[in-house]
Order: sequence, then structure tokens, then C-alpha cells
Amino acid sequence: MKATRFTGIEDARARTGQEIGVSDWIPIEQERVDAFGQITGDQQWIHVDVERAKRESPFGGPIVHGYLTLSLLAKFALECIDVEGVQACRQLWL
Repeated sequence: MKATRFTGIEDARARTGQEIGVSDWIPIEQERVDAFGQITGDQQWIHVDVERAKRESPFGGPIVHGYLTLSLLAKFALECIDVEGVQACRQLWL
């Protein structure tokens, strides 16, 4: 999908409440969850102990860290938003 281009803050404000883009899907494997838990020090069983989470979690298995989900917003924003005048910076990130 092509990123939505904004020409400035007023253009962004004018689109309040509108969908501006849909990112590509990204798989979240247990390996990524484990690595995130190790890096952040959040090794709670509900995230990293698959067998225990299958037995004891009300969700039937492990769940992704909320902050892992939140950290992906930067990736999704780069896929969905293009701000006029900063294209060169966007290319550096990709």
C-alpha cells in the first residue's frame, strides 16, 4: 500500500478520524517475544513460558508484551505515513 502523504500539520488535522493507511502484516513468533522479554527484563511466564501459559493462562497460550506491540508503531507509521519535505529522512530509515 502506498503511504498517505501529509503536506503539513493542518493537513494531518483535517484527516482526524479517517483511516490513513493499513500496514503490512508482521508475524510475531515466540522467538521475537522471548528476545523482547530478555532485552527488557520482562520474563513473566505469561509471555515466555509457552507450556505454562497453555496450562494456566486464560488465553490458552502466551501473550505478546504490550510494549512489544507498541514498539512496532514506528515501523507501521513508516509504511503508512509520508510527510512532505522529509522524504530523504524516511529513506534513511528504510
